[in-house]
Amino acid sequence: MPEAQEDQVDLAALLCSRLCHDLLSPVGAMNNGLELLADETDPMMRERCIDLLGDSAAAAANKLKFFRLAFGAAGGFGPTVDPTDAKAVATALVEDARTELAWEVPEGPLPKAAVKILLNLILIAREALVRGGTLFVGAESRTGETEMVVRADGPKLVLDEQVRKALAGDLDPAQIDSRTAAAHMVERLAKRGGGMVQIAGGRDEPLLMGALIKSN
Repeated sequence: MPEAQEDQVDLAALLCSRLCHDLLSPVGAMNNGLELLADETDPMMRERCIDLLGDSAAAAANKLKFFRLAFGAAGGFGPTVDPTDAKAVATALVEDARTELAWEVPEGPLPKAAVKILLNLILIAREALVRGGTLFVGAESRTGETEMVVRADGPKLVLDEQVRKALAGDLDPAQIDSRTAAAHMVERLAKRGGGMVQIAGGRDEPLLMGALIKSN
């Protein structure tokens, strides 16, 4: 198998591992809820079990929709994706009692690579917001290029150093794992698109991540 093809297979395997890791919690909670429901006779407790099942099912569905667009081939095989689809899955994944999403992406199709980069940067920024905060997401298409930016701000913000290296293309390929696969994917997509990734901050200060790709 050619080395480039082997690298793609390895990345796909790592992204699958990441997806499975993130789904483990809500699916496990559903399993626990079903076990409790089978043994519970108190009406109030049964209602709480049903609420748990509903919340966990919604969380699992939201993650699947997000990863399908961020990692997979959602949006069809055309060259562009409607950014409103990206906004919907990002909002469902990110927004909760602690985290707010500020979406400043104009209407109109974006290159598929740009949407994937944007969603994976959102995933990375969300994980860096240890205690929640605000995620600002922006994108702009100009003649010949598309620029994306994600800014994270919160009371405690930490970007994993291995993730930072993967975004910059400075991480040894042998060290890429499921934790850094999304960042590696961003760097690969940007480079393949004739662009680059830039990172600033991220150590208890606002994190700014930007990417640029050339439009076809």
